[in-house]
Amino acid sequence: MKIKLQQDLDTELRSKLEALKQEIKSMGKVLIAFSGGVDSTFLTKVAVDVLSNNAFAVTAHSPSVPEKDFRDAVNLAKLIGANHKIIETKELSNENYKSNPNNRCYFCKEELYTKLTDLANELNIQSILDGTNYDDIQDYRPGMKAASEHNIRSPLKELGFTKQDIRHLSKFYDLPTHDKPSSPCLSSRVPYGKEITTQKLSMIDLAESFLENLGLREFRVRHHDDIARIEVKAEDIMQIISNRDLIDKRLKEIGFKFITIDLKEFKSGSLNNAMIKESIVRLSEIR
Repeated sequence: MKIKLQQDLDTELRSKLEALKQEIKSMGKVLIAFSGGVDSTFLTKVAVDVLSNNAFAVTAHSPSVPEKDFRDAVNLAKLIGANHKIIETKELSNENYKSNPNNRCYFCKEELYTKLTDLANELNIQSILDGTNYDDIQDYRPGMKAASEHNIRSPLKELGFTKQDIRHLSKFYDLPTHDKPSSPCLSSRVPYGKEITTQKLSMIDLAESFLENLGLREFRVRHHDDIARIEVKAEDIMQIISNRDLIDKRLKEIGFKFITIDLKEFKSGSLNNAMIKESIVRLSEIR
């Protein structure tokens, strides 16, 4: 993997990057919660550069993780050269998670961090890291409480790395994730209060994989019982409409009865709003 000259970075980013390297070096041996997203990939890359075989990347596999994201994480770990381990998490066996309260993420992270702690103890690792960044402080993140309870370190947050910083440095390192869209767990597509089931998660995963194969990049398929509500960027709405027959057919095969498109532009985390948007039009009615 090509590495550019450090002089290509501005003074602030060089300083942050050096501080991160020194912080990780001081830990000696680390275990990283590795999803293959922008943040955890960058953190893992730096950790591997600093600690080599003493940096362990651990990816959770479960029905709530998009299958493509899991495969991407496996491939990225190989690209980076990380010691990669896979664990199975069973958050769906927890009724507190399945009932989908607005702090659902707490129970997911509780399961993840418990498994990571057990593995860290087996490997005699004192420091468990995640990719939480400084911008995440401004978002609704119930999982941070679980991280605190399990003494999970978030060096990107601690050292003031913003998402923009991480994307810039990821490009500096030629990481393919530098422009990767965010991809939260599949359960985030189900409105709070609606039960999470493996069937719902599978339907969402299949639907989103189909839309991605049509060339869409930033979007969500929200699960509202028998309705699939598609959110896309404003510039992609016409692409959805032009493929409406294909989309209608495939998503009905997956198990949805009605396929809709949200007329308001896609925004990550929109289900944190209590109300479902009113501006919905059914694709099957557009002719």
